[in-house]
Amino acid sequence: MLLHGLNGAGKTNLLEALHVGTQGFSPRSRRDGTMIRFDADAARVRLSGRLGDNAFATDVVLARHDARRIDLNGERLSSGDRLRQELTTLVFTPDRLAVVKGGPATRRAYLDRAVGRLLPARSTLANEYASAVGQRNAGLRRIRWGSSTRAALEPWTAKVVELGEALVHARLAAIELLASPFAQSAGELGLEAASLRYEGEPPTANDLAARIDTDLERGVTSVGPHLHDLRIEAGERDLRSFGSQGEQRMAVLALVLAEAAALRERSGLSPLVLLDDVLSELDGDRRRSLADMLERGSQTVITATATAALPIEPAQALAVTPGEVR
Repeated sequence: MLLHGLNGAGKTNLLEALHVGTQGFSPRSRRDGTMIRFDADAARVRLSGRLGDNAFATDVVLARHDARRIDLNGERLSSGDRLRQELTTLVFTPDRLAVVKGGPATRRAYLDRAVGRLLPARSTLANEYASAVGQRNAGLRRIRWGSSTRAALEPWTAKVVELGEALVHARLAAIELLASPFAQSAGELGLEAASLRYEGEPPTANDLAARIDTDLERGVTSVGPHLHDLRIEAGERDLRSFGSQGEQRMAVLALVLAEAAALRERSGLSPLVLLDDVLSELDGDRRRSLADMLERGSQTVITATATAALPIEPAQALAVTPGEVR
């Protein structure tokens, strides 16, 4: 589906609404108030569709002075986690370049979200590990203040080792699923020899024991996957430091397409792929390559200022003007 219209017409707002309706949150803002019209107290996104052979309906209500409300098939959900388990949406927006050009924390967060989508049984590992590290850090500070002992720290150290090892293995498994489709998608977009490499090893009890004095001095755990990184490369060049803006853009787009391909392979269902302003900085050959990839099986909503920007005939084209979609 192609959404076309002038800049400022509302194309990105419509894309954002699709994300809110299928994931329960905006890809652009975590504050509900920013998604509500200035003259309104609430906003609502209602969607219906099909997931394989089954119909679904979602209803998401955002309010300035109340909690977000999410319904799926008439059932009130306690959080958006259940919605995201049922419906998968992947998104490319210009600010997603931070996955490549930002700091390690951004890539870790991306990778843990990918783990949750590709390996649902391990989706809670990142939060469980973060909780264990938080408890160990609190224990370190209590020891430093003289209100606890090293013996009291040992259970949390063991938990950090156990969950840290499991989290690293889950991340490596997700990278293995993404590596081949990422290299293929990047190559078709003109980014040759693209690869993903995990930087970090599972923590061990010996690692943490060797760092105990430093950890006590600083009050934080200095070993583990909360400090690891995902290296995104092209021809062995780290694209964060040695990639052009165009190459970084291609890498993020290739990651989105790779994950969509991996999810189709694992579940037999195509995720919803939202591509915002992806065509404006692609040359003609890369636009054609992207169009060819989209025709091979993803269900995609893409925005552009003109229909001519997409070099194939879309299954549906919607003209977006302020307050109206035709």
